[in-house]
Amino acid sequence: MTDLVEVRRGAYYDSVSLMQVSRAVGAAPGVSAALVAMATELNTDLLAGMGFTLGEPVGPNDMLVAIRGEDEAAVDAGRSALDAALAGLKAAGAQAGGFGDAPPPRTLGSAAAVTGANLALISVPGRNAFVDAMDAVRSGMSVVLFSDNVGVEEEVALKDAAREADVLVMGPDCGTAVVGGVALGFANAARAGSVGLVAASGTGAQQVMCLLDAAGVGMSHCLGVGGRDLSSTVQGRSTRQALAALAADPATESVIVVSKPPAAEVLEDVQAYAASLGKPVHWATLGAGRPDLTAAVEAALEGEGHGIPQWPSWPAPTQESPVPGALRGLFCGGTLADEAMLVAAEVLGPIRSNIPLSPELALGPDLRSDSHLVIDFGDDGLTQGRAHPMIDPSLRLERIAAEGADPTCGVLLLDLVLGFGSHSDPAGELAEAVEGARKAAADGGRALPVVVSLTGVESDPQGLSACAKTLQAAGASVFLSNAQATRHALSLLADAQA
Repeated sequence: MTDLVEVRRGAYYDSVSLMQVSRAVGAAPGVSAALVAMATELNTDLLAGMGFTLGEPVGPNDMLVAIRGEDEAAVDAGRSALDAALAGLKAAGAQAGGFGDAPPPRTLGSAAAVTGANLALISVPGRNAFVDAMDAVRSGMSVVLFSDNVGVEEEVALKDAAREADVLVMGPDCGTAVVGGVALGFANAARAGSVGLVAASGTGAQQVMCLLDAAGVGMSHCLGVGGRDLSSTVQGRSTRQALAALAADPATESVIVVSKPPAAEVLEDVQAYAASLGKPVHWATLGAGRPDLTAAVEAALEGEGHGIPQWPSWPAPTQESPVPGALRGLFCGGTLADEAMLVAAEVLGPIRSNIPLSPELALGPDLRSDSHLVIDFGDDGLTQGRAHPMIDPSLRLERIAAEGADPTCGVLLLDLVLGFGSHSDPAGELAEAVEGARKAAADGGRALPVVVSLTGVESDPQGLSACAKTLQAAGASVFLSNAQATRHALSLLADAQA
């Protein structure tokens, strides 16, 4: 093998663009490994973990290039692919329309003054997001703060400033919002209608909007408020503002509040506030003893006089039987992971996780355990310096392969979230990983059932049915309802039958 490691000083591209470049280089003939990334601490650690040697000091404004090929010709092919991919990025940038001949605004506030914009979408590294978000709020703009790794004290300060300015801060870590029919961040092409969503949860909101779509019910707006908004620290600051906005919206007839497990006292206060608004508000707020998201949507549908459909599913092509071993849930969506743990814990008992339901169940830094576990690959701790797994699934794909070879793994439970902003062909890559894991298990003399929770609608760019059939052909059972997927996975565990 031949390694090439280069440092390109002062060359900057965003992480999503460099992920695409890395893939292009990795696909070159004879290249076995490639990393093109900014030299953050996380990426230099990743470089070392891949076995490359970095021979000089670097900083986060430098770009790393690492290529491993079977010989010099392969490395040259990788370098050619790199040059072509970077040239493509430059050409795309040169074609951008921008603001014409006028000097471009250098801040969000100055951009608002030029354009009259009243909404800003901010997606910069979390440590830099506060200044831009506060600038936008003070300029009279509501903010969709996509960035994660923003401090909770900064979040409270932003939301207090937003209330004073009569604008709304959606986030931080707001992955999903739909305002006036425009999807911001990750969102599905769900049908329009009269149900408004307030979401302290990204993938939870997507699960709810897709279940509503399957029931023939449409959505007016989805206002994300950030996963910590219903915590005891943030006290539902944005949830109250979003509820008030939807209550005043003539296109919204009822509201569903979606959340990861909230602080009980905050939820009680917000429910009392919602009761004063004069519109029906339904609650899809996860927690021990509370309904799962599917049950909450069914209750909301019944409450508004709608029927409950049979939720779509696509069974595995071969007969499935209970197997020994542990449940391994590998998720991209934090709320979907939370829901899976809440459902599974009722049957299996404690579930280990990097986002545990209680602190003593936390996984160590290696994320390993022989017991039942659920990992959220979209958690802040796993996305520093890299794209969200709904865009770059490489970490999860590596873990799926490892679980296939692990004799303690009984059933694999996975999610896949479609829609705007997500990977363009997520089912294809996941199906390949599923097939590989099932083959590795079979080579080891065991069966490996795989269950997939597929969140999407037919109108999504990737297509719900097409993705489901791709995963089904790879041997997986596929469900639109995450709760139903989890219960099916439990039905395939011998330990859960005792």
